[in-house]
Order: sequence, then structure tokens, then C-alpha cells
Amino acid sequence: MAKIKVTETVLRDAHQSLIATRMTMDEMRPILSTMDKVGFYSAEVWGGATFDSCLRFLNEDPWERLRILRKEMPNTKLQMLFRGQNMLGYRHYADDVLEYFVQKSVANGIDIIRIFDALNDIRNLKTAISAAKKEGAHAQVAISYTLGDVFTTEYYVNYCKQIEAEGADSICIKDMAALLTPYRTAELVKAIKAAVKIPVQLHTHYTSGLASMCLLKGIENGADMIDTAMSPMALGTSHAPTESMVAALQGTEYDTGLDLVLLTEIRDYFMKLRKKYIDNGQLDPKMLAVDANALIYQVPGGMLSNLLSQLKQAGKEDKFTDVLKEVPNVRKDSGYPPLVTPTSQIVGTQAVFNVINGERYKTVTKEFKALVKGEYGKTPAPIDPEFSKKILKGEEAITCRPADLLQPELEKLKEEASEWVEQEEDVLSYAMFPQVAPKFFAKRRDAKYGVDSAHADAENKVHPVV
Repeated sequence: MAKIKVTETVLRDAHQSLIATRMTMDEMRPILSTMDKVGFYSAEVWGGATFDSCLRFLNEDPWERLRILRKEMPNTKLQMLFRGQNMLGYRHYADDVLEYFVQKSVANGIDIIRIFDALNDIRNLKTAISAAKKEGAHAQVAISYTLGDVFTTEYYVNYCKQIEAEGADSICIKDMAALLTPYRTAELVKAIKAAVKIPVQLHTHYTSGLASMCLLKGIENGADMIDTAMSPMALGTSHAPTESMVAALQGTEYDTGLDLVLLTEIRDYFMKLRKKYIDNGQLDPKMLAVDANALIYQVPGGMLSNLLSQLKQAGKEDKFTDVLKEVPNVRKDSGYPPLVTPTSQIVGTQAVFNVINGERYKTVTKEFKALVKGEYGKTPAPIDPEFSKKILKGEEAITCRPADLLQPELEKLKEEASEWVEQEEDVLSYAMFPQVAPKFFAKRRDAKYGVDSAHADAENKVHPVV
């Protein structure tokens, strides 16, 4: 058996899971050259919420971050997380924008693009897979792992066969809500490995306390790569610790070949950062506790806290258990969507309305209607036509790939963003976050030219610059 390959997540998913993606480039930079010597299969550094966080909270250009990472880590493959047709935003984008985004991501240093769709609808992944391959990147497709009557081993095996047929270079079992258990992992990995020829990677979170055991059973049953996080930013809602997994496999047929002494040097660096995050309140120690609620309610931890806060605002905290019981009903009605962004929020909010109103679907959110209509894609199970009719009130359901209904929009976005653009990539920052990006661009302009952008814009409107 080949050695197990390790993807290090400390620069992306680990801090996204523990401190809401607030690790800055200045905090990362001093350790990057040491990390580059380890020999990780890849370092996950970009995508997910990093883009949003850079622009909205850290006053950083996400593209500049990527270029710095590429320069400081020349020997390590850089990996990003990509939400299929949503890219890094919260809506579906036209194919021309998606293709341009992939082109620019690879040109600025990305080697591996991990692509997933919230509904496991293969149609929402096709353009991203072909765009990644066209640019010479490794296209990895992630299964959004979840539980429910529909989600049998056969369901996942069939999906993996579709992914392989679509041209993906590898598959990732993405257990974002920590719902995997060790023996379920063993069964699933074994079945997928028997069905496809491409490598299989395993990604799970530590929320329920089972991640290390899941990774070990996955490895024993054929997983080729695993996701881990340096121990100071591991455990809790993050991942299994890198050093522990390297030590567990040392001297076995699965040996990672990674140097524990070098990893200890990196650990020491992140321990200082961890202390800083705890001292300044960014890292809540509660995030590091084991919480098996996910396994009881089959609801991701972040969704549980969202539901509770929605009920508190309505003064209906006592209805929490009723809402948790309603979530599976809403999910069943809407075709069993996996509970991952954005479907977890959509299903959860609808369940809250159903309970608070005392009548199911008396109030229907526009997002829930869009889900039933097919605006997000095809749900894993068909939706009952009578239920669909009740929710859509005469509107036609969408049966095609949702992006097929979108007109090319890149040129329009370029026009809208033209007053801000200082590099070609800026149009993509604007496309993702049209409200947030201009504020970042204004601050960047102020810093560069030492002028008040708002004042300068007012001047430009009176005297247009030709």
C-alpha cells in the first residue's frame, strides 16, 4: 500500500472552523517557508470563506494573499475549496464568470481545486471540473456527506461513478458536519474504492470526537489522502491533529513519511498564535469541546446555534426541541437536501417558521420556495408533486441545470466594477461580493493615494475622467 498523503488545513479550514476565518496573512507568513519543507501532499490555503473574510474583515486582497502563499511555498501544492456554480459566493454564476475565476485562480498559484455542490447535483459541477482541467489544475470533487433514508452506500457509490465519468482527478468524502462514525467510514471508503479508479480523500471534523478513528478506519480501507490540522488549531469543530495522525501511522505500511521534529517546530509557532486568539477572545474554548449532538439530531453544530438564536429573537426558546423534530420533516418534504451552506440555513429557518406559526408552511421563505422550485439544482430525492404545487402556487419548477438559465455576465460585471479595477482579478472580487468589495477597493485606494475615495468619487461625477 502506498504511503498516506496528508493535506494540511491550518491555513484555511482549521481557522475557518475555530475563529471564523480570521487568521491574517501577517500571522501566517513567518511559518510558511518551514511548512513548505514538510512534504505535505497539499496545503489548503484559499477558497471557502477566506475570500469573504479577507475583504470584509481583514482588509486584505485575497488575490495578493494567494500570490504571497505561492511565493513562500514553492514546493507545496496549494489547494482551494470551491462551491461549484456558486464559486465562493452565495448564488449561481454564469459559466463565463466561473471559467474566468478558475483561470485566474490557477494563474495566481492554485494547483488543486476541491469542488462541491450542496445538493450533490453533478450538473452544478460540470463547468467547474472542465474549467479546472482546461487550466491544468487537479479537479477534486467532494461529496457532501450526510445522513437520511436516501443516503445509502449505493447512493454515494453511484454519485462517485458520475464524478469519475465527468473527468474528476480525485474524490473527497467531505463530512462537514462530523456525522461519520468509524465503522461507517470503513464501509463507505471500501465501497467507493471498489467502484472507482481515482484516488479518494477523507475530510471530517472533530466535533463529535470521532475524527481520528474515522481517518484510521478510512486509511485501513483504502483512503489515499487525509485532511488534518496542526494540533494548536485542531480538535473541536476543526480536524484531527496532524502530528497525532503522523505518529499513529509511523512505522506502518501507511507511514506518511512526514518528519515529527519539523512538525513540532511548526506546532510551537501555532501554539503562540493559539494563545493570542484565546487571550483576545477570538478562540472560544467551547469550540474545542466534544459535542455529540450532531449525531443525535443529525444537524451540523453551526446550524444548532443558528436555530437557537432565531428562537431567542422570537421569544420562543422553549420550542427548540420541537424545531429539532421538525427539521427532518422539512428536509423530507424538500427532497432530502444535505445540510450544508446554504441548504442548512434554508431548511432550519423554514422549520422555525413552521413551529412558531403552529401551522406547517403557513409562511414560506423565498429561499425555501427557491429550493423547492429547483433554483439550487436537483434534490437528492424527488419532491412530492402535490407539495411542490402547494409551495410554488402556480409557478413552474425548474428541471434544467439552473446555470443554463443565466446569460453570460462577465462583461456586465467588468463594466460595473470598472471604476475600482486596479488588477484584472478585482472584477471577480466584485462579482463575489458586490456590496463588500467596493468598500475594500475604496480603502485600498485611500492607502495608495492618500485621498478620501468618497470625496474623489464625488469629484469624478462632476468632472468625469475621460
